[in-house]
Formats: sequence, structure tokens, C-alpha cells
Amino acid sequence: MADTAPDYLAEERLGILEAALPHVPFDGWSLATLRVAAKDAGYDESMAALAFPGGVAELIDYWSVVADAKMTLAYEAANTGEMRFRDRITFLVRARIDAVADHRDAVRRALTHVTRPSKAGTGIRGLYRTVDEMWYAAGDTSTDFSFYTKRGTLAGVYASTLLYWLDDRSEDASDTWAFLDRRIADVMRIPQKRAKLEEAARIGRYLPDPKRFMRKVSERLREG
Repeated sequence: MADTAPDYLAEERLGILEAALPHVPFDGWSLATLRVAAKDAGYDESMAALAFPGGVAELIDYWSVVADAKMTLAYEAANTGEMRFRDRITFLVRARIDAVADHRDAVRRALTHVTRPSKAGTGIRGLYRTVDEMWYAAGDTSTDFSFYTKRGTLAGVYASTLLYWLDDRSEDASDTWAFLDRRIADVMRIPQKRAKLEEAARIGRYLPDPKRFMRKVSERLREG
């Protein structure tokens, strides 16, 4: 994002985020929530603007960064060395959802916020950053055409799984993980499709249209 706080405010930013999350189900992702969170975290209200000069959009984006970091730490702490590649990706998608699982309503409201037409760019950048981190953590080193197709496909798998999880009330989210297992096979089919994909004149012919994807997410959330 264009507006970001200096690195020396890292502790304040994390404290404000953690204080904000319990307020979001009642007050939404709003400036009021941001200011109250600053006070709850033990700071003057003016710290809200210092820590998050980009306002609520930056707070949401920061939460995504924090969740990505938690996902990576969970992956590094697990015994993933002997895992098949598809199992690594599955683990990372689950770990990313687990990183925000205690704040389901905040996730729903955050998605509603970033799928607004004026905020769609923020949502798309955050989604790309998350799936890029997943592939990187899993050990992907591709630099050719498949670099893009892998991220485009995983973005669809992760986003659809997250939306499924929002309405899943099964024990331990078992239905979500079964849904993920079915979808993750799509990611693993990329090498089989590579030759056909490389015949395309333009990469955009095969990757999802970001604006159309964000519009579908917005429609799905309104239906919920």
C-alpha cells in the first residue's frame, strides 16, 4: 500500500490489530474500530493514524500479512520434509485459514470491504501475496510460464476454500478440508496442462480475470 507506518511502530501495529479484532463483529472495519483499538491497546487515539496512515484498508492488509507469517511459521514448525508437494500446498492452505479461524466474522467483513470496486486492487494484491508465499514456502522455484499459472490456479483454490469455510459449521471444519482435498487436485494438474498453456498467445486467456473474480466474491458474500 502507498501509506505505511515506519518499522519502529511494529509493536504498536500488532497491538492495535489484536485489540481491533474483537470489535469488528460489532462495529465493522471502521475508523471508529481503529481508534478504539488504539486506546484498548494502551495508546493515545492518535496512534491509530500514526500506526496505520492508510486507515482501515491498511489495517486489513496488515492482518493479511500477519496471517501469512503465522502460516509460514506453522509450516516451518511441521515435519514437511517428507511430504508430497500436493500435501505441502494442502497444509499451507489449511494453516492460512487456521491463522484467522478465531475471527470468522472479521474475515467475512474484511472480504466484503476489499471486494468493493474502490478497494479491489488491495484485495487482489493481498490474494496474490498469500498464494505466492504458499508456493515459495512449499519449495517452488519456477521462473517460467508455470510461475504464473500455479499462482493463478492456487488463488482460485484458496479463495473458494476460504469462502466455503465461512459457512461451514461441520465439526473441526471437516467439510472444508474435504472440499480443499477435492480442489487441490486442480493445482497438481498444472504440469500436465503446461504444454497446452504455453501455446497461448497471451497469458490472460488462461488466468482468471481479477475484476470478475472479486465481483463474484462480493456477490457470494452478499448472498451470505
